[in-house]
Amino acid sequence: MFTAKGFVIMAERAIPPRAVAAERVASEVGFKKSCSPEVGRLLRLAAAAKPHGVIAESGTGSGVGTAWLHSGLGAGARLVTVEHDEELARRAAGVFEDDDRVSVLIGDWRLLERHAPFDVFFCDGGGKRDDPQRVVRLLAPGGLLILDDFTPSPHWPPRFGGEVDELRLFYLTHPALDATEVLTTPASSAVVGARRL
Repeated sequence: MFTAKGFVIMAERAIPPRAVAAERVASEVGFKKSCSPEVGRLLRLAAAAKPHGVIAESGTGSGVGTAWLHSGLGAGARLVTVEHDEELARRAAGVFEDDDRVSVLIGDWRLLERHAPFDVFFCDGGGKRDDPQRVVRLLAPGGLLILDDFTPSPHWPPRFGGEVDELRLFYLTHPALDATEVLTTPASSAVVGARRL
């Protein structure tokens, strides 16, 4: 926290109550792959940028990333997320049961296709690695794609484990995307892309 011209400015905004509830679910079931607050703030920003959009997420987990997306969700937007683990999906759905703008699907990430095209797609589970071309095709023109869990690389092309990171390179150089890599913490990054019009 710091002051500027008499105003108190918080360096970090509060964690959304639904993210706290989803973190509680993660703790109860032993799920350890929830999105970080740093990525969460990026998700909130992306959802807020598309107030009437269709927002999607693959890999609901316990609903932490979903909650961050939800915290930026406009009144005219809707959010659809999919989780292959039935228990996790059921528990995550409970966090959003009072908001009919949110749908939690149980099954393979490809279930999202029937809800496409997306104005924001947080591809955190299926699709990111196994069918990246299909992931890009699910975006609406101008749609935002967010992919996290990368390790920053000072090299071009980007490297991971001493080798060229072909997956990251795919998204950063895809002809249908304007994409960049954003540091989320000193040790992690996300690729953010916009589908060209």
